[in-house]
Amino acid sequence: MISNINMVGSGNGTLSEAMIESLVHTFYGRVRQDELIGPIFNAKVADWDDHLAKLCAFWSSMVLRTGRYDGRPLRPHLMLPLEGRHFDRWLDLFERTAGEVLPREAALVFIDRARRIADSFEMSIGTQRGEIRPPRHQGRPMPLADG
Repeated sequence: MISNINMVGSGNGTLSEAMIESLVHTFYGRVRQDELIGPIFNAKVADWDDHLAKLCAFWSSMVLRTGRYDGRPLRPHLMLPLEGRHFDRWLDLFERTAGEVLPREAALVFIDRARRIADSFEMSIGTQRGEIRPPRHQGRPMPLADG
């Protein structure tokens, strides 16, 4: 377990490594069981413990600015058979999980970043395939906004 030592005030609450670990582990547990995107992830990830550690480092770098992740996250996704519906499902699961395991303000920070990542990945994959894919996830209604 990652300690709760690294905490950052976001202006919208406090974000921590412990929150990241909870979100990542819960979310990817759901992803692995999902009938649409689970088979894609399960076919490519050989060592889930190692993958989850990398994902925690990625989100730590994205949200807490720790620099713990130094990889290239887009590259492994470029060859996957991903379509718009896969990104939609990934975001649906992510947003629901974030809303359940994080305080509201923290969930909104993670959801905003996840939408930006989904748009970036979807557009990059489209470009590689010779397709034009406009960003479309930032326009989704923000969950938790009223409550």
